[in-house]
Amino acid sequence: MPSAEMRARRPHSGMRASRPPPTFPFPSYHKKMSRKFKKLPTEPGEAVIENLSHDGRGVAHIEGKTVFVAGALPGERVRFRYTRRLGRHDEGDTVEVLEASPQRVAPGCPHFGVCGGCSLQHLAHPAQLELKQRTLLEQLQHIGGIAPETVLPPLSGPIWGYRRRARMGVKYVIKKDSLLVGFREKSSGFLAELQRCEVLQAEVGQRIGQLREVLGRLAGRDHIAQLEMAGGDAATALVLRNLQTLDEADLVKLREFAQSTGLHLYLQPGGLDSITPLWPIPAQPLHYLLEDDLALEFGPSDFVQVNAEMNRKMLAQAMSLLAPQAHERVLELFCGLGNFTLPLARRAGEVTAVEGDAALIARARANALRLGLRNIEYDTANLAESGLNRPWLTGRFDKLLLDPPRTGAQEILQQLSFKGVERILYVSCNPATLARDAGELVRKHGFRLAAAGIMDMFPHTAHVESIALLRAR
Repeated sequence: MPSAEMRARRPHSGMRASRPPPTFPFPSYHKKMSRKFKKLPTEPGEAVIENLSHDGRGVAHIEGKTVFVAGALPGERVRFRYTRRLGRHDEGDTVEVLEASPQRVAPGCPHFGVCGGCSLQHLAHPAQLELKQRTLLEQLQHIGGIAPETVLPPLSGPIWGYRRRARMGVKYVIKKDSLLVGFREKSSGFLAELQRCEVLQAEVGQRIGQLREVLGRLAGRDHIAQLEMAGGDAATALVLRNLQTLDEADLVKLREFAQSTGLHLYLQPGGLDSITPLWPIPAQPLHYLLEDDLALEFGPSDFVQVNAEMNRKMLAQAMSLLAPQAHERVLELFCGLGNFTLPLARRAGEVTAVEGDAALIARARANALRLGLRNIEYDTANLAESGLNRPWLTGRFDKLLLDPPRTGAQEILQQLSFKGVERILYVSCNPATLARDAGELVRKHGFRLAAAGIMDMFPHTAHVESIALLRAR
């Protein structure tokens, strides 16, 4: 699985879209970068691991220089291979564990160490939670200069088969006469040769080998670039990114595969607006339960939280912390499809929900109308833009809920009046920007950090999801 790219989900514009990987086409860039690297030793090094970095690598010091060693745990003595030598630190991969930590466990996936998605499968899950909680608290202190009055216990759920949203690469390798489906190799741009993925929902994760076989038999296999999965409570969809039109024989093979597995299959020959159903026709909306009988419908390319059980736990905690009341007005920023909006509208008197993607707002509004929730006012606005002119910027609200992208909410927080706001709930996929924004709310706007804690949305990765409650002084 990819480590965090689906939850890093929106670029700085405030709209939910995946950021493409950077490209560096200019020779001068490569020439400049090459001078920063030093020649690698030919022999493995040996190190005693002192700590874990925030990205889950072991930290050691050799002759006074910091070395980050992937695959190593605190207290271990390891032999490692240097992968990079820089001016201020070196990097390496574990070759052999000479003395193992009691927190080391056998990885649950046969592709661990090759596939670059999961970096922490060798670390016992309770220790993963400790690492993430420590990362959050350290970032709050070092970046924000604050500490929560209450540290919330970590929220956790299933650690295998939990992921219902993912984007996988597809590549036909002519020399091997083999088609690959999956994620990038660790520290490489190449696709890993996977047969299964233990963190994806089983409907897809246990069928990667079958997908490789089916797609490999297509005449248009050279023109398939990626496969995106979206799982609901009752069905799972796959969107096939085909760069050229597939012939009828290929379409027949794909329909037969979809019918035999029950997977909903879509084709995407162009942009997101080109996604069309192949089977079933007409397309059937996906849905997932937020709470009780409250279900949210979504399309196969829409952003949704990747971990269904954790999402329900997060919503329950969010409603408990924010405590919206029937007489109160709530402002929600970065609302998306309405993951938080719909539960809020059940409890609050009025909800104003704002998002940068007009298509998501349209589907959010349709969800609310379908459920008979008519106390929501929606607005489309680029929340990363300065100089916004919207009534809700200066309106009076009792509560505020924020669920921003990795870049955080700095721009919009500088424009809000905070008139009457008693509580702010900040849901974050990046503890660094949470720390920055929460620090500003404490120092400049008269709030205190009442509580904060992690939510383990992405087990076996170093990705940290967190939730924080700020209250007016």
